[in-house]
Amino acid sequence: MNITVIGRGNIGGGLADLWEGAGHQVTRLGRGGGAADAADAVLLAVPGTAVEAALSSVKGLEGKTVLDATNLYGGARPPAGFTSNAEYVKSVTGGPTAKAFSTNFASLFGQIAEARVRPSNLWSGDDEAKGIVSQLSFDAGYEAVCVGDLSMAAAQEGLAGMLFAIAQSGLGQFVYRMAPPEQL
Repeated sequence: MNITVIGRGNIGGGLADLWEGAGHQVTRLGRGGGAADAADAVLLAVPGTAVEAALSSVKGLEGKTVLDATNLYGGARPPAGFTSNAEYVKSVTGGPTAKAFSTNFASLFGQIAEARVRPSNLWSGDDEAKGIVSQLSFDAGYEAVCVGDLSMAAAQEGLAGMLFAIAQSGLGQFVYRMAPPEQL
């Protein structure tokens, strides 16, 4: 699959590495933007408050399947008139859209292969995005778990802030690495 990743940070760069390792062709775009004309799928992995600027710097997004991995926390809001970044993304691209990889910690990407069972990649979005989300989740080492249609993206964005707070308190790492399943 030909994948364009918008964002070279921990999430974008980490997933790009995993997908290249699985045999995909990945184009990595940073702040300078670029073109996504050849992409079968696009990952948007920029700070949640940078979505508008990031999308405006990339050409060839029309009709593309976009996986929105952005998060809003600390009082940040989606662009005016939208309940989530994912809904804004869909309004710009017009293609199948999913909120995906937004609740996965990049710091754990290197440990996925060691997991006893595949960790979940919670996603919500358009049915037309399901095949791509499932394939790219699997190829990154995850099991795709659909939590609903695109209207659930705002809830995922809220969940991400809570997960960050748990991880920052130290409990998230303990639960993920140490607790037997019967204690979760």
